Amino acid sequence: MLWKEKYQLGVSVIDDQHSELFKRVDAFMQVLRTSGPWENKLHGVNETLEFMKVYVVEHFRDEEEYQQKIGYPGYEKHKQMHEDMVSYVLKVSDEYEKSGHSEELIQQFAGKLLSWLINHVVSEDQRIAAYAIKKEANANAN
Repeated sequence: MLWKEKYQLGVSVIDDQHSELFKRVDAFMQVLRTSGPWENKLHGVNETLEFMKVYVVEHFRDEEEYQQKIGYPGYEKHKQMHEDMVSYVLKVSDEYEKSGHSEELIQQFAGKLLSWLINHVVSEDQRIAAYAIKKEANANAN
């Protein structure tokens, strides 16, 4: 899945983070799709899990700060979605270690990650942008 300008919120730090997420997830999917033994894919998988554990916390914090700054009315619901995703990433990472690096678990994680990108960044986050644009237009009209 490739980053597109239409996904931008108009907040450079958040847009840059989203762009990086899309690049990382795309690279992760490429690793999973390559032929060859699972052992050859472990480095890329481990790298992605480590990135996600750090990224989701940092990115979500920045996005939530922006929502509070603009008074986004869907903040609490959006924050809960973020918390659910952080919990999921940490749970998968823990299960992955305990399972001895289960390929099946990572394939499921990849599917959920793609689904989340589509549903969250492309849909939910666009609501924040729409609200910010509407709020700015109202402020300029007064």
